[in-house]
Amino acid sequence: MLDDETLFSETLFSLSVRGGFKTPLLFNSPHSGRRYHDAFLGQAVLDPSRLRRSEDMAVDELFAPVVDKGHALFKAHFPRAYVDVNREPYELDPRMFDGDMPAYANTKSLRVAAGLGTIARVVADGEEIYAKKWPVSEALARIETIYHPYHEALSSHLLSIKQSSGFAVLVDCHSMPTLSAYQQERRADMVIGDRFGKSCDPLLCDVIEEHLTGCGYKVRRNKPFAGGFITEHYGRPLQGLHAVQIEISRALYMDEHHYTLTSGFADLQKDLMGMVDQLGEAVTLLRPVWGLAAE
Repeated sequence: MLDDETLFSETLFSLSVRGGFKTPLLFNSPHSGRRYHDAFLGQAVLDPSRLRRSEDMAVDELFAPVVDKGHALFKAHFPRAYVDVNREPYELDPRMFDGDMPAYANTKSLRVAAGLGTIARVVADGEEIYAKKWPVSEALARIETIYHPYHEALSSHLLSIKQSSGFAVLVDCHSMPTLSAYQQERRADMVIGDRFGKSCDPLLCDVIEEHLTGCGYKVRRNKPFAGGFITEHYGRPLQGLHAVQIEISRALYMDEHHYTLTSGFADLQKDLMGMVDQLGEAVTLLRPVWGLAAE
């Protein structure tokens, strides 16, 4: 059991929770990390402001009040451009590295082809991060020292919640880039991803969609984002582990070009916390059903 607010491995990631895991809900922000250390900046040809194009800026801040509501918040402090934990552990692009790739590496995924593997080749808008190749051993070292500890910690927290509540619900929180006015008309304000019904009880998506739609947002499911590795890997409803991804348009709360929050941040946060309350009520009502099913 945890006492008061506890932070783990603060330099890499942290868990905030008060008084132990009192609810089955764990909110996760894997892409809002913004600690760009000197060694990384020395390797990259992009300046820090351009590296931040891949960052889910302030998503951890949007969901920070969940801790006061009794839920847990887990977040990465390292940047997505350095290591992306929402990928398989070894989605690696051989064009980036000198040396032989390990036989177990996935070098042919669509995400690798796009330059957005576990070690990204480009930032979100397609700019190359590095000017030259570097040893594959360095990529493997990033994975061993950052990727694996992150997932070991996340797995441990979910297991603790499941042991306490009978089941666990992971809400994986992300943001979508600001689009042109024309594009924005064609894309939702929010996208709920459940791997097309595989990663969680559909009731969770129903609760999220109903609340956000009621707040006036345009909401879609699974298109264009059905959930990444985290949602797919941890979402095992028959085993009492439910995972759902939510993507939020950055146009709702920030000026992406200047990395500043807008006046829309407070209203969006209020609406998201209303969604959190609805989820909390739903999982409380379903605890007897889900808990027994997971035994």
